[in-house]
This record gives sequence, C-alpha cells and structure tokens, in this order.
Amino acid sequence: MKQSLRAKRMAKHHRRNQNVPKLNLVSLMDIFTILVFFLLVNSSDVEVLTNDKSIKLPASIADTVPETTLVVMVNDQNILVGGRPVTDIASIGEDAEITPLLTELEYRASRRNITPEQQAKGLPITIMGDKAIPYTLLKQVMNTCAQAGYRDISLAVNKTADKRGEALEGAAR
Repeated sequence: MKQSLRAKRMAKHHRRNQNVPKLNLVSLMDIFTILVFFLLVNSSDVEVLTNDKSIKLPASIADTVPETTLVVMVNDQNILVGGRPVTDIASIGEDAEITPLLTELEYRASRRNITPEQQAKGLPITIMGDKAIPYTLLKQVMNTCAQAGYRDISLAVNKTADKRGEALEGAAR
C-alpha cells in the first residue's frame, strides 16, 4: 500500500527525533580552563597568617599587606618562632632581652643569605602577639628581635571593617 505524503512526512519527522543528542564538551572544557587560569592568577594576592587559637589579635583598620616573613607568636604561656616553641613566659625575667629568643633568631639569621642592604635595613619579621599580653613583654620581644638583626618589625592584627564594610586579616607596619 502506498503512503500519503503526510504519512511520509510524519514518519521522517519521527525518525529524526529518535536520535539521542550528543553533549559537546569542548566549550565546557574551554570555560573551565579559563576559570582555572583566573583562579591561579588571582589566588596569590591573599596571604593569611597561620593563626593560633591561643592568640587573639588586636583589631586595626590598617591597609598595608604583610610580606611573607618569619613569624614570632607570643601568647599568654609561650613564645614560638616559626611555630616552634622557644621559651615559656614564666621563665622570662625583667631583662631587656629574652636570651632563648635571641639565640633562635640569630641562628635563623645565620642560615639566610643576607645582602648588605638587608643588613643595613634589618631583616623583616612579623610578631603575632595576643592582645592581652603586657606591653613590657611585647617591648622585650621587639628589643630582642632588633638585637638579632630583625629590625623591620610588623605587628599582626585583625583587620576590622572599614568604611566599605570589608573585613580581612593583615599586618600593620
């Protein structure tokens, strides 16, 4: 039996819709490649200091971004250099310098290749001091750092919201 033109057209239409469409992944891979490069380029702008739960940093609205330096953490019990305990607070006397901290900092300075201009300016260091520690202790730590050649001192703080409402962590010089 012969099919009418309408029946042929309907059969052709049904055959065309039976094919399963294929997913084109090329454009999707292009988008993800661009996204990965974007994230790699922009991820290096942010630096987060390792935060110890025993240290509560003071608040500030400073805008300067810290450099990657040696970190001295001072809490109510210990002084740590680079995450390694150096001395406890109870054993510190009234001297202007803290001897175990001075020894550790001099050792770390001796292991670095120091240029003459770095030696003239002083090596960079970041002090993360708990906001409850006494000022005299902070002053002793800063004096000890200066005697060991670390005179470019930054104090780590929590950045509070400024006029625009942005809140980040940073360091003040």
